[in-house]
Amino acid sequence: MRVSRDFRFEAAHNLPSYRGKPEPLHGHSWKLRVTVEAPVGKEGMAFDFVELGNEVETKVVSRLDHAYVNDVVDPPTAEGIAMWAWELLSHLPLAEITVWETENARVTYDGNQ
Repeated sequence: MRVSRDFRFEAAHNLPSYRGKPEPLHGHSWKLRVTVEAPVGKEGMAFDFVELGNEVETKVVSRLDHAYVNDVVDPPTAEGIAMWAWELLSHLPLAEITVWETENARVTYDGNQ
């Protein structure tokens, strides 16, 4: 069974070399979805939503919300955030991590590049 939680954070970034030149500093209202996969246990749950929320808030969202992404993640892209979050949450039974840079632009990472 797959269990997902969604999170939002506000953060700014810029790409030092985007199409051959520096990109101006700008912000996004980012969205993060963390999906874990586990069997349904005897209590009828595959994974506790509260536990998942606490882990992601503590390890990932708290470090990105109202931050300059370039100071936290390398590269400072949606792809970079997805891979970085995967590393920080690797102790969980992760299935995939999706990061939205905008409402219509997202990446999904499943642990394979």
